[in-house]
Amino acid sequence: MKTLRIVALTALVLLGGCSTIGSLFGSGDSAETDKVDPSTLPVEELYNRGADAMAAGKYSVAVRQFDYVEQYYPYSTWAANAQLMQGYAQYLQSKYTDAIATLDRFIQLHPSHHDTAYAYYLRALCYYEQIADIQRDQKSTQDALLALQEVVNRYPNSAYARDAKLKIDLAHDHLAGKEMEIGRWYERQNLYVAAIGRFQRVVDEFQTTNHVPEALHRLTEIYLLLGLPDQARRSAAMLGYNYPGSPWYEDSYNQLIADGAAQGVPVHGATPSSPGFFARTFGSIF
Repeated sequence: MKTLRIVALTALVLLGGCSTIGSLFGSGDSAETDKVDPSTLPVEELYNRGADAMAAGKYSVAVRQFDYVEQYYPYSTWAANAQLMQGYAQYLQSKYTDAIATLDRFIQLHPSHHDTAYAYYLRALCYYEQIADIQRDQKSTQDALLALQEVVNRYPNSAYARDAKLKIDLAHDHLAGKEMEIGRWYERQNLYVAAIGRFQRVVDEFQTTNHVPEALHRLTEIYLLLGLPDQARRSAAMLGYNYPGSPWYEDSYNQLIADGAAQGVPVHGATPSSPGFFARTFGSIF
């Protein structure tokens, strides 16, 4: 899910105003091989060494060189850019915890910097990259949502906010998928009250995700198992009203008929349209 383009790296390098074409491609290996004491080098050279290493894909070397800039020239105009580049290099190494710490430090030290919006966005990406499989704990997803929402709140009109909104939708879908996974497990264990709680949460809190039709179907299914036809019809009516072309709608419709909770003819492969149930039920229930 690496979403930052090489253009972003180029832009960050140019922020320092010192990286010429020759320096970008001429001395990347020297950062690893020479024995010069970095404290004796001018800040421009230290920064360029970091930029060279980035261009060569040597991110560990880049992190070290940018750290030297901060260490030996903390009050220079180069230090802030070096810090941001260091966070980016750590991100590219998938060292997300280190990158977040670096970016948090940048944000705290430079709240009004012209690239602080980018720092917030890159920090959010570090959390987003750690979103776990739905089989695992979803704390990383929650952290990603908070960080992405902060980008949207702070910089609502930026390109970063637009991308963050897309990722928020994906993170919500991920959380809904986790709720569905747990709910299905509870249902298989005949823990119906717990399952209802999970499926209802998907319906109530994740309405924009593609998991809602199945959640409504599962609620219909469980209510029928519990002998609660009114609740089953209510869930099925919501499903039919909002997702009339969904296969989950067809399954719920056929299940209601099979259980005697609705009148009509079972259908297969076509949208249920029996006037004996959904054409009247939604209006009567709601």
